[in-house]
Amino acid sequence: MKLINFPNILTCCNLISGCIATCFAFFASPDLALLWIIIGAIFDFFDGMSARAFHISSPIGKELDSLADDVTFGVAPSTIIFSQLVVMPFPSALGRAADYIPFIAYIMAAFSALRLAKFNLDTRQSMGFIGLPTPANALFWGSLILSLGSWFETLTAGAWIIIALMLLSSWLLISEIPMFALKFKHWSWKGNELRYSFIASTAIIILASTIFCGIKGHGFLAGFLCSWWIVILIYIFTSIINDKLTPTRS
Repeated sequence: MKLINFPNILTCCNLISGCIATCFAFFASPDLALLWIIIGAIFDFFDGMSARAFHISSPIGKELDSLADDVTFGVAPSTIIFSQLVVMPFPSALGRAADYIPFIAYIMAAFSALRLAKFNLDTRQSMGFIGLPTPANALFWGSLILSLGSWFETLTAGAWIIIALMLLSSWLLISEIPMFALKFKHWSWKGNELRYSFIASTAIIILASTIFCGIKGHGFLAGFLCSWWIVILIYIFTSIINDKLTPTRS
């Protein structure tokens, strides 16, 4: 049984990226953590593509991919939330119990693992997703904490809002809500209107944010990283609306 091949090397690079992202998250550097999550997502994209291109498919590759994804898109974003909750105020009445509340963030890592296990066995997800994909969830949280973490700290109930949103996204991971994937059977506009429109809107949002933050002196990289939560929100709501408007096949 061959362990070392090109797709598995890319998957391991994804895993290593997730480990680095987790370390930066522990050091309260959500910008670098998110950057390494994105790097991991790039490796994740190309490991599947290379496996199909080279006709290399194995049970080990599939299991390795899920393990890597749970680190990069489950543990790393959960640690970003954990580090944010650590610095946020909790009611004094909670006493020492408040020290343990941030660990609630790792519930999302567990739900990410459940989502990945479900994906491996669900034959309905060949051209689309059922539930929120883990990379999208990771991008949302990394970007949200980077963009609005300081604002959440000013809110009396900021920590509880983050926890509530985290529980909601955990549910979305394993929900039965159909969500579109950027997978193409052909490249023509007809039949791919939603995908091309989403790609165009994403490019516009990311480019506008990058340029705006760069001009304002916040840095082009910060602008690139900060707007992904908006893109993911658009993705979620677009998927839900598209599902409601798509006729149910009998």
